[in-house]
Amino acid sequence: MLQPIVFAIVTAAALYVAGRNFLKIRRNILLGKDEQPPAPKGESEQRWRNVLLVAFGQKKMFARPIPAIFHFFIYAAFLLTQIELIEIFVDGFTGSHRIFSGALGGFYTFIIGLIELLSVLAFVATVIFLARRNVLRINRFHKQEMKGWPTKDANLILFGEILLLTGIFSMNGADTVLQSMGAEHYPQAGPFLVSSSLGPALFGGLGEGALMVIERFGWWLHILVVYGFLIYLSVSKHLHIILAFPNTYFARLNPRGEMANMPAIQKEVASMMNPEAAPSEPQPETELSFGANDVTKLHWQDLLAAYTCTECGRCTSVCPANLTGKKLSPRKIMMDVRDRCEEVGRTMDEQKSASPIDDGKTLFDYISREEIHACTTCNACVEACPVLINPLDIILQLRRHEILMESAGPSDWLPLFNSLENSQAAWAVSTERDGWKLLV
Repeated sequence: MLQPIVFAIVTAAALYVAGRNFLKIRRNILLGKDEQPPAPKGESEQRWRNVLLVAFGQKKMFARPIPAIFHFFIYAAFLLTQIELIEIFVDGFTGSHRIFSGALGGFYTFIIGLIELLSVLAFVATVIFLARRNVLRINRFHKQEMKGWPTKDANLILFGEILLLTGIFSMNGADTVLQSMGAEHYPQAGPFLVSSSLGPALFGGLGEGALMVIERFGWWLHILVVYGFLIYLSVSKHLHIILAFPNTYFARLNPRGEMANMPAIQKEVASMMNPEAAPSEPQPETELSFGANDVTKLHWQDLLAAYTCTECGRCTSVCPANLTGKKLSPRKIMMDVRDRCEEVGRTMDEQKSASPIDDGKTLFDYISREEIHACTTCNACVEACPVLINPLDIILQLRRHEILMESAGPSDWLPLFNSLENSQAAWAVSTERDGWKLLV
């Protein structure tokens, strides 16, 4: 009964490390502001529809059908394999083997067969994805922001997928041969779709002892890769496997291109338009801040989106600024926000602080002014994202801070802003706005 003890220790250690890392990510996301107005009636239904269609149903992935189909193979295999993973958990803690096979009978054989079929398809998709990145070298996977770790991260997870599949077929293949030999502790579970042929072909000439070693090797490899993957998620772009669901739920539902109002300015304009509605008593002065220059000034949903980003580059591949050689890459914007979140979180950990510490840096140390000025606000990146991420909102917040708080911006923009401020018109007309009607 050594296995249940070892399994419990390994499981507890993996869950502890993963849980600690995920709590840090949650803290980093909540560094953002929370100033959303109450949700309109009926909004919840639309949000759940997004989760079902976009996150579960992969709806937006199929804008590019060929990679979408291969991605679906991996996604479906991942979901269905969790059924087998539940059995591994039960067997690991109890010392049993294929505990569900007796209760489910033929349905169990069907489920394992379906998992094996999807695993083969997932293997094919994994090889194709490795080839697309490293042999065909698809352009969007080799932009400047993808140099170094992002490329290694994508390849590591694909190689991890191959390791996982190796564990599954080693376990099932050796198990099939042991079942045919009537080995003790290996109950009859029926012919598995792939392993019933693959197992005898690979392991048919081995003795019972060697087969048990291979079966246990596959079993432990499967669960250890899963645990390693769980821990690895916290430093990987593949965190989207978990965060895509809350991100699609909390994604903004306002129409494309609609900019959020700034309450302080909206209130001031309303007072100008209707002086009688303005407060009669002088209001206490408060320090106003417009836009955002750091992650703590962004909304927490923007930070959630940054951690959700899959780095697939679909946003950048349709960005007209990027396509015409400009420096802007919407994918890089999201990666930079996530990196800045991580930096702020590390500083808090080092200083053992419960709140952000001023380290003298801002998002502008990651994102250049040239990048945010290049954006045409066309929303192509927002439309392209398969998990409803909105890079444009972050770009607009950075622009607002630059213009309203720093009185800076591109030189050809400043006359427009000065004219709006001084004469409430986009054109530098010398006549006051109130006198325009006299000129008609």
